[in-house]
Amino acid sequence: MPYPRILGLWFCMVFLAFQGFSQTATPSKKEITKLSDQASAYLTHAQFEKSLDASRLALRYAVEIGDDYLIATNYNTIAGNFDELSEPDKAIFFYNKGLEHANKTQNDTLKNWLNNNLGNMYFFEKKEYEKGIAYYKKSIEYSEKTADTTQLVFTKLNICWGYFDIGQFDKGAPYLAYINRYHQKFGDETTIVALNMLNGMHYSHLNDRKAEQYFLTAIKLGTEGKEKFDLSYSHEEYSKYLLKNGRYKEAYEHLALFKKISDQLYDLQKLKKADMAGINLELDEYKREIGKVESEKEMQALNLKKSQIIAVLFFVILIVLLLLLYTLYKSNIFRKKANADLTLANEELIVANQKAEEASLLKTQFVSTISHELRTPLYGVVGITNMILDEHKELADSPHLNSLKFSARYLLSLVNDILQINKIEEKRIVLETLTFNVADEIQVITNSLEFIANKNENKVHIDVDPAIPEFLIGDKLRFSQILMNLTSNALKFTKKGEVTIAAKQVKVDGKKHHIEFKVIDNGVGIAPEDQAKIYDKFVQIGRKDDDYQGTGLGLSIVKRLIELFQSEIYLKSELGQGTTFTFTIVFESDAIKTREIINNIEVDLTSSQILRVLVVEDNKINQMVTKKIIEKNNFKCDIVEDGLSAIALTERNQYDIILMDINMPVINGFETTRRMRAQGVTAPIVALTAFDKGEITEEAMSAGMNDIIIKPFEPVKLFQIINSQIIKRRNANG
Repeated sequence: MPYPRILGLWFCMVFLAFQGFSQTATPSKKEITKLSDQASAYLTHAQFEKSLDASRLALRYAVEIGDDYLIATNYNTIAGNFDELSEPDKAIFFYNKGLEHANKTQNDTLKNWLNNNLGNMYFFEKKEYEKGIAYYKKSIEYSEKTADTTQLVFTKLNICWGYFDIGQFDKGAPYLAYINRYHQKFGDETTIVALNMLNGMHYSHLNDRKAEQYFLTAIKLGTEGKEKFDLSYSHEEYSKYLLKNGRYKEAYEHLALFKKISDQLYDLQKLKKADMAGINLELDEYKREIGKVESEKEMQALNLKKSQIIAVLFFVILIVLLLLLYTLYKSNIFRKKANADLTLANEELIVANQKAEEASLLKTQFVSTISHELRTPLYGVVGITNMILDEHKELADSPHLNSLKFSARYLLSLVNDILQINKIEEKRIVLETLTFNVADEIQVITNSLEFIANKNENKVHIDVDPAIPEFLIGDKLRFSQILMNLTSNALKFTKKGEVTIAAKQVKVDGKKHHIEFKVIDNGVGIAPEDQAKIYDKFVQIGRKDDDYQGTGLGLSIVKRLIELFQSEIYLKSELGQGTTFTFTIVFESDAIKTREIINNIEVDLTSSQILRVLVVEDNKINQMVTKKIIEKNNFKCDIVEDGLSAIALTERNQYDIILMDINMPVINGFETTRRMRAQGVTAPIVALTAFDKGEITEEAMSAGMNDIIIKPFEPVKLFQIINSQIIKRRNANG
């Protein structure tokens, strides 16, 4: 294994946590240095979350005081976290950031470390050998400049190992000779196993019998010490040597030992990654695993591996219990044993409670991250779909493009609800008031699900009561989500059959129209014993076939959304006969109010005034979509990719409005806004972000922003906010 290795964590969490710190007084350089040292100490003890919290805070303060040495040190720590958890691309990014600032200092030791770490990444992780060696040689230059022979031994051992690993023994031999000459004086026990292994590889290449003794010494030292990675590779290389000399049985035995140790190390790596609560898991995997309680055996094993002290104490308790078996009466023995079992159970309960709290916190972080990451590409899908419809008027009536646009909007709503199921349960979602046509919504849903219907050779029938008013008022997106989930379920569990979507007006109370909806299929049906649990989260009922897939959240979300409409859903089903879902929603019908709603979303695009808009956005696709939307309205648009560039541009130009992204490198949108306001920028600043509005409203307003619009959005909504802010500014200026 390469030396020295630095540890790591997820790239997206670094930025989300970094931008969440509130503006506070900057501490002294001594205090920042102490915080940086603490971050490094946490890293050494594999406390990744604490290391990241400390290093990102120290980095922020270091940037504020402009100290390149402290900035480089904390970038090195952050990159190390990614290195440890096998995220080489993110580790390389931050190592390079650290090296950029280290090169501005006179500290050759820091430059030495960063060049060595980059050499490790390119040589052993990316397999870009020439690039890795270039960094190693740069590291060697700094080691020689600072007379750091200990670091020279480390670095040259890395180069030697790399050359031997790719079979270039002639190039690696001079480095091995140097290590053999100086290791006793300047090396340490962490590299002694690797050194003996490399000597074994060298002499094996030369067909010299000395190789065997070096391999055996490496295995002996590795077995006695803690360098299990080097021990595993020693078994592997010795196996190759034995195979080369026809000693097949012994070769097989050592190859088996290599695999055994490698598997153990791999399990340890998985435990380290488990500490981050599944950041690397896919969404479906997260859903499958949430709510599971670890078995008692796994919990005990995890506790024993985390703390040697607990293991020692547990061993002492066992010894005491064994002694008591020989000194106490049988009744006393049973009492003591019962007490010991109770104590152990209490300890496990405490640990389980701590794990549950940690899982809850990390779930919140995961929800925030996934919500942002999914909204950003959806903004591109919706925006590009609108661009296609604008540029190709002949496609305006295309059911495919309209279905694509609807599906993207529906997917956004679905993602939000899946990721915020707790928010739905706590009734913190407020229904919107929009005008829509029931028949049109049902037709769009049917078109969107046409591929499922065709796949299962189903026919879809639509039956809409003509007594239903043409325009209803209510939350059409939530209504569509309910109907989409029920219809897609019906189509999936029906083959070569029929699915009917029926809407019937059952009651009129003034302006309130009670509409009953039914989704009927003649598919496989649901067994009576399963009908009571189909609305539970993450539950998928087997219906004889094994090819039905999904999240297990669809009907759970349907039930909770219908409850938001103050209604209930009813199920009627028989195995082999089909299923019928029935629910009633009260919508309003008011011609005057409908006209007001339509007027409120209309934007006057006929104005001859040309506004100058600045868009601060680092995503290339989002830049293109936003600029196209703005310029289509005859506004002038400037695009910049980061906050510092935006600040520089506002010093030279006057803008009527600024659209500000939040999640950006170097400085985020909040900090950019604060600096603009401090420099006297008075133009309205609107946050254009993929974060949930509730997460950022308080900080956005305190930073000096005027409004927030969440991606993806309809162009009319954007221009409505722009016009509103421009009018407010003019009224304020008299």
